Formats: sequence, structure tokens, C-alpha cells
Amino acid sequence: MTQPAWPALPPSPRQIGFAGNLYSVDLGSGDRSASIHRYFNLRSAGQGNARTAYSSHIANVRRSALIVGLVLHFMNSGATVEAAEPPAPAPEKLQLITDFFNSEVATGRLPGAVVLIQQHGHPVYLKTFGVRDVRTNLPMTLDTMFALHSMTKPITSLAAMMLVDAGKLSLDDLVAKYIPSFADIKVGVQRVDAQGKASLELVRAERPPTVRDLLLQTSGIAADYVGDWVKKLYSEAHLLDGHFDNAEFAERVARLPLTRQPGTFWRYGHSTNVLGRVIEIGSGETLYHFMKQRIFDPLGMTHTKFVLDTPEERALKAEPLPSDTILVDEERTRRAHPEWEAGGSGLVSTIVDYARFAQMLLNGGQLDGKRYLSSTAFEDMTTDHVGPGSGVGHDYFYFPGDGFGFGYGLAVRTGPGDTNQPGSIGELKWDSGAGTYVGIDRKLDMLYILMEQADNERGPVRVTLRKLVYDAFISKGVERIEHH
Repeated sequence: MTQPAWPALPPSPRQIGFAGNLYSVDLGSGDRSASIHRYFNLRSAGQGNARTAYSSHIANVRRSALIVGLVLHFMNSGATVEAAEPPAPAPEKLQLITDFFNSEVATGRLPGAVVLIQQHGHPVYLKTFGVRDVRTNLPMTLDTMFALHSMTKPITSLAAMMLVDAGKLSLDDLVAKYIPSFADIKVGVQRVDAQGKASLELVRAERPPTVRDLLLQTSGIAADYVGDWVKKLYSEAHLLDGHFDNAEFAERVARLPLTRQPGTFWRYGHSTNVLGRVIEIGSGETLYHFMKQRIFDPLGMTHTKFVLDTPEERALKAEPLPSDTILVDEERTRRAHPEWEAGGSGLVSTIVDYARFAQMLLNGGQLDGKRYLSSTAFEDMTTDHVGPGSGVGHDYFYFPGDGFGFGYGLAVRTGPGDTNQPGSIGELKWDSGAGTYVGIDRKLDMLYILMEQADNERGPVRVTLRKLVYDAFISKGVERIEHH
């Protein structure tokens, strides 16, 4: 049987250039979207034996298609450049990002990473570093899949807000409306007597937790990272033992006392995991099915899921260094529960997929002519609800960080803070214990994403990347971005 000949891509000024692992994008002029789409459709359209014979060839083309797809998706993203457009990044400053990650990999602090900076809907920096797994030494690629861990939370929060938009949930609904076990939940208070002996007293909740509390991390639900009695209580509850789904997990959490009165304190924990169960009941679907139908498929996030189904997918998964023991253990636990679609930490994705989600947020809740969230709901989601005057306290474990408030699933920049780190008022961000990070700056019409699997190095890497990204945008005679 004669094998089909793959058509050559016609010559044009617009091209995707490859220099080592750096994927440089030259958009040129004119419109070749249709030509490029036809090229990759034909490249993947083999039948029967032809597809088998060319499977290796197509696998190589897939990575090229991901790169071109990233460009093409955002060529039509609706991003507009005004006359007084924000500054573009300086190439010599972007090189400093390359130098930094090359050093991190060369010195063994990171196995590998992928970094994307996108402005006006187009990639201005996209580079892979190192390997996805030091045991196999396979190179990091754009189709490498990363455990998102807490960068799952913004996606789950969007799913909840879509149901609010549709009238199927209300922010003021009691969690007990969907999970009755939360109806009589108590609040734990630690008491210390005159002899210094501590004891736990259970008191009545001043008000029940709401859907809004789950979104804001103000429900009083915690996790086992908090010290003293909270850590002991959550550790002894064995929340992750045995077989369980979102329904069972929510029941296990409901058997524990809240650690603060609802609405009074920002406490990071399992709130978004419980929110995942609320979404299931409100939508009548599993969490993944709702996300797939309403978010992933429309956005083209074809590689975002809770479970990697095939050996080919699992081979694309990035792994932490063996010495990164906390993350290694967390990944072992995550994979041990494929039945649990954890809304707070369970998704796996690629940088190409997450860029689609982030661009939709940068565009105010819409992409490619489709609106995912009403403008009113999007504004509410991206407004700080826990800052001064809100009545919400916080402590050392306030992960939005200095100068940031918190909306529904995302940190929101509200001021310079004590450290005066670079950025813009209204900037959105979130990250994870696995080292993944997303920043969305609407004043610069820019987003940046870091994909890595690293707990030990994630703090220094996150701080350095943020500085290098903003330095690149203020290097051409532009002053530090205003905070007022």
C-alpha cells in the first residue's frame, strides 16, 4: 500500500523557529492560519496502516503542532493592542531568564522546567530546560505533563463561578445545603489552663460555612500543615486512607471540627476539595466531566485531566528529583487515588493547556469569542475579599503573600506591601507546592507560567522568575510599575 506523502508547508515570512530548546516565534505579516492548520490536520490524518507506519513521525510532529497551536490559538484570542500599548520585553533581559534556569539545571537544583511569557495574546518567550525525569533523561518538551497540585484551585473556582452564573449555586448557599453533614459542624478552640495544660473545646459555629467561604479559604477547614492541635487532629483523621471519592472525602472532612469561625480567618486547606463535591451536586455531574464539558473541551485543553490513562501519557509526566522527598511522597499519594478527582490539587496539565486557561482569565473571562464567565462574576472572582475592613484575619500561613489579597481561587495584587516586589495593582497569581506558577498582569496585557516539579527550590525560583520577568518589561526606560 502506498503511504501518503506529507505536504510541505508553503514558504512564508511567518514561521516557527527552533534554536536548541528555545521556541522563538516570528509572527511576520499576513494570515497563514488556514495554511498551518491544514498542514497539521493532514499530518495527523493517516488511516489504518499508514497511521501505524507513521506513528513515530506523527509523535515528532505533535510537539511542533503544540508550538504552532499555542501561537494560532492566541492569534485569535481577542487581545487588542491599544495605541499607548504597554512596553514589550527587552530581549537581553529575557536572556537572563534563560541563564538563570540553565544554571538551576546545570547545578542539579532542578531537573527541568518550561517557561512561557505571553503578551497581547502571543508568546514572547517560550523555552524548555533540562529533562522531565532524571531517571530516564528524556528531555523537557512542550507536551510534558505536570501535576498542577494547588494550581488546580483556580480551575475549580472558575467551575463553581460558572454554576453561580447559571443560577445553580449561590455564593451565600450554606455548604450544608449540598453536604448535610456540615449542618451541625462545631469549631475547635484550644484552651490552656492555669497549669499550662492545653485542651480542645468544641463550640458552636457562629454561622455555618458557605460556598463563598469555600472559595475564599475562610470556611475554617484546614489541613495537616498547621501546627499544634490542628496538625494532630488532621493527621489522626487519616483523610487519605483507603478508597474514596469526592463524596466520601467531604464526609470525612465534615466529621472534623472547623479550626476557626467561618468567615473570620484565611486558612488554607481542603476547602476547594469540598467545593469540588459541591460542584458535583450542583451540576449533577462528576467534577471532571463538568470541567471537561464546560472548560477543557471549549478551551482546547485536551491534555488536562485527573488521571493519565495510557503508558504514552505517563511517559510524558515530569517527575521531581528523588531528593525532593516531600513532593515525591505527595505525588505517590496523589497517584494512589485515581478515583479521587481532587478539586484542590488533582489535575495534571501542560503549559500549552494552562496558557489557554490563563489567557481566558487575562481576557476577562472570555477567549476566541466565547464567554466563560459573565463580566460581573469575573470582577467578583478577581476582587480582593479578605483585605482590610473585611473582618478576615490571617497569620504566617497566608499564601497570597505580601501585597496581595485574595479573590475566588486567585491572589489579587492590592498594593506594594512591605517588600515592594514588582508587579501591577490587580495582577492575579497562584502557585503550588509542586513549583508550578501563573501570573496574570492585565496592565501589561501579559501572563507568565512556570511549569516544574520541585518543592525544595520552588521558593527561590518563584521569587527570581518574578523579578526577571518584570525587569524585562521595565528595562527600556520604563519606571517600576506603579502601585497607586
